Parts: sequence; C-alpha cells; structure tokens
Amino acid sequence: MVSIPRNFLNTTQTPHSGYHWDGRSRRFFEGWYYRVTLPEIKQTFAFMYSIEDPIGGKAHSGGAAQILGINDEYLCRTFPDVNKFWGSRDVLGLGHWGKTNLQVSPLYLLPTEFNHHVQEGYQATATLNQGMITDPATGNYCRWQYQIQPVYGWGNQNSIQQSTAGWLSFSQIFEPGWQILMAHGLASGQIDWNGKIYQFTNAPAYKEKNWGGAFPQKWFWLNCNFFEGEPNLALTAGGGRRGVLWWMESVAMIGLHYQGKFYEFVPWNSQVEWKIQPWGRWDMRARNLEYEVELTGTTHLPGTDLRAPTANGLTFCCRDTMQGRLDLELRKISGGKSKIILKAHSYLCGLEIGGGSWNNSWQSP
Repeated sequence: MVSIPRNFLNTTQTPHSGYHWDGRSRRFFEGWYYRVTLPEIKQTFAFMYSIEDPIGGKAHSGGAAQILGINDEYLCRTFPDVNKFWGSRDVLGLGHWGKTNLQVSPLYLLPTEFNHHVQEGYQATATLNQGMITDPATGNYCRWQYQIQPVYGWGNQNSIQQSTAGWLSFSQIFEPGWQILMAHGLASGQIDWNGKIYQFTNAPAYKEKNWGGAFPQKWFWLNCNFFEGEPNLALTAGGGRRGVLWWMESVAMIGLHYQGKFYEFVPWNSQVEWKIQPWGRWDMRARNLEYEVELTGTTHLPGTDLRAPTANGLTFCCRDTMQGRLDLELRKISGGKSKIILKAHSYLCGLEIGGGSWNNSWQSP
C-alpha cells in the first residue's frame, strides 16, 4: 500500500481538484464525474461518485457509485460507511471501499493491490479510474480500470488553469461549486460490462466535479469531446438556478477547447442565452467582443433517470443520454461582421436536465 503519488500534480491540474470537506457538520456533498467515449461502437461509459455528510451519523450520510453504460443502461451501488471513503485535499484523488479484506483506513492502492484486496468499491485520480460494483438484485456488474492522459484542463494549453465558476468559486457565496477537472484526455484500459469486455486505447475521456452545502433548483448540461473530423475539440456547457446568499439566480456558461486555445463564454464576459425543452432539445448561444458560439443538442432517445445529491439525499432527479447529437458553430467577430472559424458535429454528446419544474421549456431571462 502506498500514498497517493505526487506526480498527479501537473500543469493540467485545475483549481478545486482536491476534496473540499472541512470536517464540519453542516450539510455537505461532493460529487465526481468520469467519462470515457468509445467512438468505434458509438457508446459511452460515465462513472459518477458521490459522498454526502461525511461526518457520519446523519440521515443522508453515505456514498455511492453510479454508472451510465452501454445504450444508456444504468448501474448503482451505495456505500453507507463514510469511514471507508477517502479523498485527497491537495490533488485529485478519492476512493470508497465496500467489500474488502483490509482492516486499515482507506487510502490509495496500487491498481494490482486494489484488485486483490477490494472486492467492491472504486478509486480515482487524475490519471486512473478503477473499480468494481454489482447490483445484488439483478447480478449486473461492472469492473473497470483505465489510465488517463490529460490533454486539456480548463484553460489555455500549457497555461495556469482556471476555476470554472471564476474567483467567486473560492468562497461559499455560490453553491454548489462546479469545476471541470479535465475537458479532454485520452484513456486506455478496459471495462467489463456484465461479462462483455471493452478494451480501448486513447479513447476520449472527461472529468468534472461539484460540491457544497446547497443544491441547484434546476439545471441543464451539454458535454462532448468526440467530434467527427475534429480530434482536438472539447465542449462543456451548462446552466442552473442556484442560491446566492439570500436570492436565486439563473446562470449559464459555454466553454470550448479547440487546437490548444480556450474559448470561455461566462456571465462576466459574455451574453449567454438558452432555450431548453423539457426533453429532446438544448439550444444555447453566447457572444462576447471577439467571438460568438451557437450550440444545438438533440435526442430522440428517452434518456435514463439518474440519482443526484439533493437536500433530501441521493434521489432520482435528473435525466441523461450519452448518445445525443450536437451541432456547434464558432464565429470570430471583426469589424462588426462574424466569420465562421469552426463548424462541428457529434452523435456522442452528453445531454442532461435536472431538478424540478420541467413542464415547459426554460428560456434565459
């Protein structure tokens, strides 16, 4: 057994990569999202890890691992013992043990040791995602292990990386916090999904997280880092209604990495507009002094309900598909005219709506 290697700290590490819980008893959750896309078979695996009220002894104390797998099929396992969870404060590193023959406090293990000693659970870092969970009711299971080579964090390549929510994310004024940990990377390894083994090399990979003591009322999200004919392109966009001190606000952003450059459209530098249908269509556009971007995400699939941390614990409150279509256009503005610099398409876009009151479309104020 070893401590988490220090070489996980590199130039692509973003702010907020470490575990945020400060040991206090206030309501708290932290969630992590890892994804790998397999374009050859038009499929995606998304791994969602969460911990709530880690002080223990509370109504919602505990953790979980959820997977959205082949054809948007769903697998979930809860880990009620918060003492079997670990997270690094300095770098991206976390894990939760379920069944194990170890009698020690949880910590990062070498992958071979993890496979030997942990029969159920997971561990994840900036360069590794590994685990095994089983649904005892159905016997369905997933075992995964892959290495990750980061390409884009959240910012220009080879530059200091940025907070997704800007400098305000360092305080508790805005909750929950949201950070894209790796907008794009390359994953190599294998996933065993109910007995079928998927092996991959340099597959598009992604990571993000959120945390805090408050929960958004409503949100939407689009994410894609596999585009036809554009291997050096990654998009993350989203918005939500969240509490700011004593009022609620609706905010949205679009972040685009393309050929080493980061295009950021956020409320403090751009006008961001959106119209999101209750399900099936996501339209966004944003404009600043230099660039404008337009996105349309669509799906004819029904989507899959997922759990998310809420004020009432981990509950089914969002719907996703990893097989959405995305059309993207980026234009440069010069002399009052706009010129298209990028048009891209994908059929493997992650699309999500979450929270309450999705009876009607949601349009930007």
